[in-house]
Amino acid sequence: MGLIDIALLVLVAAVWGFNFVVIKIGIENFPPILFSALRFLFAALPLVFFLPRPAVPLRLILGIGLILGVVKFSLLFIGMDIGISAGLASLLLQSQAFFTVILAASIYGERPRPVQIAGIVVALGGMAAIATTVDAGFTYTGLALVLAAGLSWAVSNILMKKVGKVDMLALMVWVSLVPPIPLAIISLLTEGWDRDMAALASLSWEGIGAVAYIAYATTVFGFGVWGYMIRKHGVSTVAPFSLLVPVFGMSSSALVLGESFGNARLAGAALVVCGLVLTALGPRIVDRMRRPVTA
Repeated sequence: MGLIDIALLVLVAAVWGFNFVVIKIGIENFPPILFSALRFLFAALPLVFFLPRPAVPLRLILGIGLILGVVKFSLLFIGMDIGISAGLASLLLQSQAFFTVILAASIYGERPRPVQIAGIVVALGGMAAIATTVDAGFTYTGLALVLAAGLSWAVSNILMKKVGKVDMLALMVWVSLVPPIPLAIISLLTEGWDRDMAALASLSWEGIGAVAYIAYATTVFGFGVWGYMIRKHGVSTVAPFSLLVPVFGMSSSALVLGESFGNARLAGAALVVCGLVLTALGPRIVDRMRRPVTA
C-alpha cells in the first residue's frame, strides 16, 4: 500500500473519530433522534439520484437501514445525550468488533480463535474499569445504550456479510433512504412536535455544520474512500485502520471539548484498545509467528 493510500485511510479514521465531537455538538442543537433523521436525510439526498441502486435484495437494504440507521444511531445519540462523553463513546462503540465475533460464531459457526477470546476478555476488563468511574457526566444508562448501539452495529455487520462485494458508497446512500421517516416519527412521538420545531426554527451555523459533517464528511467521504480502499487492497489490509478511530475520537474530544479521562478511564481505555488489537489483528499475528522460517 502506497503512502497516499495510507494517508487517506488515516484521514478517514480521523474524520470518523472527530465525528463523535460533532455528534456532541449536534445534540446540543437538535433533539438526538431528530438529529439522526437529518443526518440520514442529507446523506441520501441528492446522491441517491446519481448513484444506481446496488444489486442487493430490498430486504437487506431495509434491514440494514432499520438496524444501523434507526436502532444503532438512536441508541448512540441518546446515550451521548444523557451521559456518555464523545471520547468514551468513540471507544465503547468499538464493542461492535467483539459482538460481531460472538454473533458470527452463533449464527455462522465461525469459531473465534483463542487470541480473539483473549481480546474480548481483556476488553471486558477495560470496560469494567471504565464503568467504575460513574459521575455526573457518565451514567450507567448511557453506557448501556452505547453498548447496545455497538450490538446493533454488529447485527448490521452480519447483514452486511450477505451483501457481497458492492459499491459501499452507493450502498450507504441507498441504506440512508430508510431511516429518515421512521426516525422522524419516533422523534415526534418521543421528543415532541414543539421541541423539534423549535430546534428547526432556531437553526445555527453550528447545527447546520454538524448535520453537514456527519452526512457528507462521515458518510459520503468516509465510506466512499473506505469502500474504494477495500476493493483495492482487501478487507484484511484496510480494516485494522479502524482501530485508529477511538484514538482520534478521544484525543479530539480532549482537545475540542476539554474532556478529561482520569487514570482509571485511561487504563480502561488502554485495555479496550489492546483487546481490539488482539481481536482484529491477533489471528494474523499468530499465523505469521507459526510460519516456518525458511533459509
